[in-house]
Amino acid sequence: MNYTYFPGCTLRNKAKELDRYARVSAEALGFTLTEPENWQCCGGIFQTAKDEIASKLPSVRALIAARDKGEKLVAVCSACYNVLKQTNHEMRTEPDFALRVNNYLAQDKTPTAYNGETEVLHYLEVLRDEIGFDELAKKVVKPLAGKKIAAYYGCLLLRPANVLGFDDPENPTILENFIRALGAEPVSWQLRNECCGGYIALEDAKAAKKRSNAVCENAVNRGADMIVTACPLCRYNLIKNGSPIPVVYFTELLAEALGLKEEA
Repeated sequence: MNYTYFPGCTLRNKAKELDRYARVSAEALGFTLTEPENWQCCGGIFQTAKDEIASKLPSVRALIAARDKGEKLVAVCSACYNVLKQTNHEMRTEPDFALRVNNYLAQDKTPTAYNGETEVLHYLEVLRDEIGFDELAKKVVKPLAGKKIAAYYGCLLLRPANVLGFDDPENPTILENFIRALGAEPVSWQLRNECCGGYIALEDAKAAKKRSNAVCENAVNRGADMIVTACPLCRYNLIKNGSPIPVVYFTELLAEALGLKEEA
């Protein structure tokens, strides 16, 4: 299986582990990730203004690159996935927006207009829907037995649910099932799909710290040994605000269970 892979700019600096473990695990699981040429930052957040075109052009170009190769577009960063998926939805459902984007792209001599043909997947969706968690479990060589792990979704993987379609926004299961496939025990806790406060950290550091501390406290009180996430901003914010337990990327757990962590 071949996928066009959008790594995003954060995976080039602060979140190198998220990228590195994703790549080595993909190879072991039998699928190939290929970056589009000359990709640019997705924008980091989806702008809802209908006249905001410029910040969405890098996402559209990545979507076109995948379409032209006949591949699905995969992201591993929660923010990139959110922006790519929402931009693709807008290209499918907003004819006026799509027309303006395509008129702009025509200046780049883009040969064919884009109207949302590409399917966007998160790396976790590849594991769940394309590989299958049962098959993933068969590939595990170092089960994470005895580890109690809090699956932290945050905001960007789940909302808006009617556009992303990633999982049930109120009662998601994909990360918990992923944890079980690796041989560990997922912890049941209340704040797994609540915001860490990352996007208000610069404007109101105290409020962001309060939210992060509440998340970590809830996980610890429910017996978690660690928190697992797909979001670089969530991981940074939880660690920066003093998480008493490790906060790791899901790809790190994946590489560990596949016996690839030292190689990565």
